Amino acid sequence: MNPRLLGLALCLAFSAGAVHAADNTLSATEKSAGWQLLFDGKTMNGWRSYAGKPAGGWEVKDGTLHAIAKVKGSELVTEKKYHDFEFAWEWKVPVAGNNGVKYFVTEARTKSPGHEYQMLDDEGHPDGKKGENRQTAAFYDVLPPAKDKPYRKPGEWNQSKIVVRGKTVEHWLNGKNVLTYELGSPAVKAGIAKSKFAKDAGFGDKIDGHIMLTYHQDDCWYRNVKIRELK
Repeated sequence: MNPRLLGLALCLAFSAGAVHAADNTLSATEKSAGWQLLFDGKTMNGWRSYAGKPAGGWEVKDGTLHAIAKVKGSELVTEKKYHDFEFAWEWKVPVAGNNGVKYFVTEARTKSPGHEYQMLDDEGHPDGKKGENRQTAAFYDVLPPAKDKPYRKPGEWNQSKIVVRGKTVEHWLNGKNVLTYELGSPAVKAGIAKSKFAKDAGFGDKIDGHIMLTYHQDDCWYRNVKIRELK
């Protein structure tokens, strides 16, 4: 190979590696703003199985936290509970894939542990055809996201964020706020009344709770998982 071309190839390879190496790290600016990593790209430190279930269904692979499809898996929850916070992560699912992140999670109500930020192949998974309140970035089965949400197709990485300040909750997708709701508002009460959670006492209340990565028998990949507690 021409030496100049070889040098360029090595430079590009190094650059690509540098970009990859930047995953699952925090910049100096993020650290000063109070962000903390919840996944270091190497271990599952900071997470445990939910409600004493046997751990399983997850692996750390190629710098991602991977939910392994079609095994006896369990949900993962943060070891810590949170009150007001920003929780950010990147994720992807395959065609027809389904997963979600739950918050305000309690182990005292295992049937409906918390609110869910839905992560779905909207067009390829049957649940997505049941309504917009079951599609990506919805408050699952309660409130739909914006119709013009910037959703990326299965197999591509999406960036998501949940922000909780007092009674205000925001769902973000790829840099855009696609849903804002107020805990205890008429809209939330009406949505819950029509949902599968209607008879679940305490669902819809704000609590200091865990954050959960659900397990739905489908592949799902996470990276750059981080949180900032808000005062």
